[in-house]
Amino acid sequence: MSYVSLSPEEFVKRSIDIVSRAQNNGIILRILGALAIYIRTEECPEARKIYNDIPRFGAGKPLFTDLDLMAYSSQRNDIIKFFRNMGFEPLLNPLYSYKRLIYDTPERYFHVDIFFDKLEFSHDVNFGNKPGKGRLDLDFPTITITDLVLEKLQIHQINMKDIIDLMVLFRAYDIATQFDKNVIDAGYISSILSDDWGFWFDAVNNLNKVKQFTDKFHKDGKLNIEDRNIITERVDKLLRIIEETPKTKKWIKRSKEGTSKPWYREVEEVER
Repeated sequence: MSYVSLSPEEFVKRSIDIVSRAQNNGIILRILGALAIYIRTEECPEARKIYNDIPRFGAGKPLFTDLDLMAYSSQRNDIIKFFRNMGFEPLLNPLYSYKRLIYDTPERYFHVDIFFDKLEFSHDVNFGNKPGKGRLDLDFPTITITDLVLEKLQIHQINMKDIIDLMVLFRAYDIATQFDKNVIDAGYISSILSDDWGFWFDAVNNLNKVKQFTDKFHKDGKLNIEDRNIITERVDKLLRIIEETPKTKKWIKRSKEGTSKPWYREVEEVER
């Protein structure tokens, strides 16, 4: 596994500069993943401290592996031209370029991985495909806090770094039932999960894992009681709203089959 060869502060500055330059050229790019979470917790030192006390990849290892971005497919040609003009080197096998683009920075500091319209891993997280009509327009320079939660909850085989990311998010942001840039919109999350049994199943399991590891890290002395209580209370609130949201006929029909047939997508490695 390769890591970003910049300090977190330098990586944040460089990444926001790329997104801002794109914005100035009429191109919408939004930061995903752990870097987005790191950026959005700048004003919550209690949440940021979790990354110090419980490192994502283990003690002494960097926080980040690359820069993940979401974009609209209607701007693909403009994006290719934008990164070419900045001197970035394309790395992705052309067979996959309709779904995503991958670049290396001119200085080889980090890779830039660009996804179009949706995250398509264990489950789909949709953003739309045109400026002015999609969820990427709702926030800057990252995707929304709510979509960051969905990005992590969709993982079928969730690992420790993603659980830690969710802990950081729930420590920093409260739960609400309508959109606001500074809350986790449980109304939107529950509406997505109420129509997709497989996504609901993995998301609920992952939220319960966040609670389990929050307790474990507290018992191990890595989380104080206030952090533990805040994270647990917010996860419980989200779980309650998800449970209480009426499910669609599609969800009910699929729930009857349960785990007797695959409910998630196997994730394949992309050839670079």
